[in-house]
Amino acid sequence: MKKMGISLVITAIIGFVLYYLFLPALNPSSYGFWVYAFVLIGIFVFLDLIVNREGLRLKVSALAKYLVIGAILVVLGITVLNVANSPVIRAGSYANRIEIDQSGNFYEDVAPVNFNHIPLLDKESSQKLGDRVMGQLPELVSQFYVSNIYTQINYQNEIIRVTPLEYDGIIKYFNNRKEGVKGYITVNSVDGEAKLVKLDKGMKYMPSAYFNENIYRHVRFSYPTAIFATPTFELDNEGNPYWIFPTVSYTAVGLKPDINGVIIVDPITGDTERYESGDVPAWIDHVYNPSLIIEQVDNWGLYNGGFFNSIFGQRNVVETTDGYNYIIMNDDVYLYTGITSIASDESNLGFILSNLRTKETNFYSVPGAEEYSAMASAEGQVQQMAYQASFPLLINLNGKATYLISLKDYAGLVKMYAFVDVVDYQKVVVTEASYGIEQAAKNYLGVDGTGDVEITYDTVNFTALITSIKEVTINGTTYYYLTDDNNNHYRVSIIVDEMNLPFLEVENTVSGKYYKNDTINEITEVESINKAQDLN
Repeated sequence: MKKMGISLVITAIIGFVLYYLFLPALNPSSYGFWVYAFVLIGIFVFLDLIVNREGLRLKVSALAKYLVIGAILVVLGITVLNVANSPVIRAGSYANRIEIDQSGNFYEDVAPVNFNHIPLLDKESSQKLGDRVMGQLPELVSQFYVSNIYTQINYQNEIIRVTPLEYDGIIKYFNNRKEGVKGYITVNSVDGEAKLVKLDKGMKYMPSAYFNENIYRHVRFSYPTAIFATPTFELDNEGNPYWIFPTVSYTAVGLKPDINGVIIVDPITGDTERYESGDVPAWIDHVYNPSLIIEQVDNWGLYNGGFFNSIFGQRNVVETTDGYNYIIMNDDVYLYTGITSIASDESNLGFILSNLRTKETNFYSVPGAEEYSAMASAEGQVQQMAYQASFPLLINLNGKATYLISLKDYAGLVKMYAFVDVVDYQKVVVTEASYGIEQAAKNYLGVDGTGDVEITYDTVNFTALITSIKEVTINGTTYYYLTDDNNNHYRVSIIVDEMNLPFLEVENTVSGKYYKNDTINEITEVESINKAQDLN
C-alpha cells in the first residue's frame, strides 16, 4: 500500500505539471481529456512496475490492472459511441448541423455597394501597414511585437482590423509585466489608415504572458470544464480591448463541434464573463470561427442526400470553395464563400453569407465563375506585372453580382483594382489603385455598358477658401486638385460642374459636398463658387 501511495503521489505531481502546461479541458466529450487521462494511467502503471518489481521480475498492483482494463474499455466505448454517431449512421444529423435559408434574393438582401464601407484591404496588407506603424515607435519595438491576429470587426461604423501588441520574450515580459502591454493597432480596411492606440492601463493577460497571466491559463483555471475554440481579439463600442473565447460542445467524443457560448475576458483586469450563444452582446463580431462554419456547410452539402449518396451517386452534392472573405452588413461581419459542385469545376452554383455572431446563414443561387477562376482572369490582365490577386469580395454593383479583387505586388501593396463579372469571368477591367476605387468602378461599368451609374458614399458638407489649383487629365477626363487655407486637399472632376470649374481661381471660396477617398477629399457636388470680394 505504501508503494502504491508513492506511485499515486508522483503521478499526481506529474499530472499537475502536465495540466499546468497543456491545459486540457476536464470534459469527457473532449479528446484532450482522454489523452490526458490515459497519459496519467500510463505514468502510474510505469511507476507501479518500478516500485513493485522484485529483482528482474515485474509486478503490478491490482489498481494498476484495473486502470489498464478500464482504459481499454473506455477506448472501446468511445469507438462504439463515435461509430454510432458517425455520418455512416447519422448522415442526416451532419447535414442539419447548420440551418441554411435558401429563399433569399441576393439583390434584395445585399444592398448596392457603398465604397465607403467595403473592406478593400485583406489581412496580409493590413499586417504590412500595422508593422509600419510599430516601426515608427522604437521605444515599443524593442519590447513588444505586433500579433498577427488582425481580427476584422465593425467598430463605430468603421470596418477595421485590430490586433494587440505582445511581449517579445520572457525577459521583456518580466521587464514590462507590471505595466502590461501598452496598446493595440487598428488598420482601417477601407482607406488603410493605421493607428497605434495606447492604453492608460496595460493589458496583463495575454497569449505572450507567462505563468498565471497567460491568457489561456487564466481562462482555463476559471473554466476548467469548458472546451475553447480559437479566441479572437475585439473592441467594444468604447474602444476597450477584450479577448473573446468561444466555447465548444461536442456530440459523443470530439464529433460535430458547435459553439454554445462565449467567455469575454478583460485583458487589463482579468475579469471574465460567460454568455450563452443566443445572448452574446451585439458589439462582438466573431462568435463562430470561419473554419467551423465552412465545415458545417460542407457537411450540409455532402450529406444532404445520405451517406452513400455522398460516395457513390453524389447527386446534388456540393462543397465550399477553397477560400473565404468578409462582408460587413447590418452592423455585423458575414463570412462569404462560394458553393460549387463536388466535381470541382470552374464554376459556382451560388454562394453563402453567414453571420459570424449569430450563425444565420443564407444560400444565394447566383451561378457564375468560381473565385479562383476570377482571380486568375484578373491576374491574366496584368501578367507582365506578376501581381497577385486577393480572394474576391462579392458586391452588388449596379444591380449585378460582381467580384472586386485587389491586385498586389510582392511587397503586399495594392497596386490595382479588378472588377470581374460573376456570371462571365472573362469580363474583367483593371484600374490603377491610385485613381481610387470609384474610378475603377466607373471604368468597369463604362466597359460593361450598363448605362448610368449610381454609387453611394458618405458625403460631408464643406466650404473652403482655395489657395492652390492644379489641373490634371486622367484617361481623357480633367481633374482639378485643390488645396484650401487649412491645407486640406480636394479633387474634383470637370464632370461635376463643367460650366464653372474651368473659371475657378485661387482665393475663390467653394461650397459643396465631398467624401473621403484615401488621402484626398473627392468633391461630388459644387453648390457655389464665390470670389473673395463677393463674401464681403
